[in-house]
Amino acid sequence: QVQLVESGGGLVQAGGSLRLSCAASGRTFSSYDMGWFRQAPGKEREFVGISWSGGYTEYTDDSVRSRFTISRDDAKNTVYLQMKILKPEDTAVYYCARRAGGSVYLARSYDYWGQGTQVTVSS
Repeated sequence: QVQLVESGGGLVQAGGSLRLSCAASGRTFSSYDMGWFRQAPGKEREFVGISWSGGYTEYTDDSVRSRFTISRDDAKNTVYLQMKILKPEDTAVYYCARRAGGSVYLARSYDYWGQGTQVTVSS
């Protein structure tokens, strides 16, 4: 059983920054591939990016890649999502999740999820 707890969400003005954290239980965090997803009201949960075990990162598209940075601290069992130049369309509940296998872009590829943290970007 893996428990994931996100924190760091909040209300921010457009152009601002936030850093989300996701703390995980378990002794083998360094072997986890950790993804970030987000879900806006009325929309499906969508892939934001992933931190592969070993530190390599991958993002959904150039807009996210140019503004968001995923990092991890295996000693702290934590993965981070640093978000800059936030836009109103970034407003969503953000989730971290552990990848079980399969396509990184699909929510069904992940077996453990955090409870989510709300990010609201005002214009």
